[in-house]
Amino acid sequence: MAFVNGKKEGTARRLKKMKKVALIFGTRPEAVKMAPVYLALKNSPIRPVVIATAQHREMLDQVLSLFGIEADFDLNIMQERQSLAGLTSRLISKLEEIYSENVFDATLVQGDTTSTFAGALVSFYHKIPVGHVEAGLRTENVYDPFPEEINRRLNGVISSFHYPPTENAKNNLLKEGVPENKLLVTGNTVIDALLWVTENRSVLTSSFREALGVEEDEYILVTMHRRENWGEPMRQVMKAIKDILKEFPKMKVVFPVHLNPAVREVVYPELEKHDRIVLTDPLDYLPFVSLMEKARIILTDSGGIQEEAPALGKPTLVLRKTTERPEAIKAGTAKLVGTDRDFVFNETVKLLRDSDEYRRMANAKNPFGDGTASKRILKHLCENL
Repeated sequence: MAFVNGKKEGTARRLKKMKKVALIFGTRPEAVKMAPVYLALKNSPIRPVVIATAQHREMLDQVLSLFGIEADFDLNIMQERQSLAGLTSRLISKLEEIYSENVFDATLVQGDTTSTFAGALVSFYHKIPVGHVEAGLRTENVYDPFPEEINRRLNGVISSFHYPPTENAKNNLLKEGVPENKLLVTGNTVIDALLWVTENRSVLTSSFREALGVEEDEYILVTMHRRENWGEPMRQVMKAIKDILKEFPKMKVVFPVHLNPAVREVVYPELEKHDRIVLTDPLDYLPFVSLMEKARIILTDSGGIQEEAPALGKPTLVLRKTTERPEAIKAGTAKLVGTDRDFVFNETVKLLRDSDEYRRMANAKNPFGDGTASKRILKHLCENL
């Protein structure tokens, strides 16, 4: 058999025919949700090419290591207190260099970050079809969440393939004029990731929780980082957390604090001296799943946690005025409580004291999928590329 560049001719021919799909992501939530898609593509006729923007450096690296993902390109874009305009312009410039020197058959982006929008835009400039994972989420308020709501709407205009996680998300896209033959309801890939972790990293022992000094059901897990909550809204929630601990003298709080200075300069002055509040740096995905599994309830402004918590049976109070995941609210797995100090306090106390309400939320059906979203995306790509 003849050889081409040191490879057998048949192997070389197959490699030449193999489709290349760029996966662009830069934050930890994106990486978690794209990891199952990467793993599915890796074991398929399609070659995934990972472009890590590193919009969130440390938190992104944690997930890449957990899922065994090596970036083909690492933009290392992160700068302290970066502006949205500066971040967007740097992303477009660096992605343009990659797309000018490489040929891709498609681009996959996920969700609603600035990396997602910039990646879709540069791919469009090169006339490469874009597939949008977790498409169709809407709050109908362009400034809440900011800038995510506009990012995902713009992706909806640019993308050729739309992968909404739910029927509700699909209907949002249909109302905006996206043709139905460009849509595929997949479920949310975060459920795929969660199941992969529990199946492939099953040594989720209690050692990490023991190191933090917390036991099952005796702590509240808190996360908060969204731009619209910076400043006074976040400060109100911090005060509510202290009020809650006064009401429940045996309860503790575990709070992995985002690295953004705008978050830390509010959280630490308010909470660091409290003897029943554990403040940590952002956690690897594995220990964070471990903490979610055993928390009594979760207080968060994260979108992804609204999807993950139902799979673990954890009632979730959402520290936001709006949510692009109304399925969680409708199913009863989550409840919008905003950031008002008294309201957050009252709703948390109610949930901790009302065992019937707690069971109703804990046992509500997860509306975000069955853990096979990435397989559906792979099948669609194989049929359409």
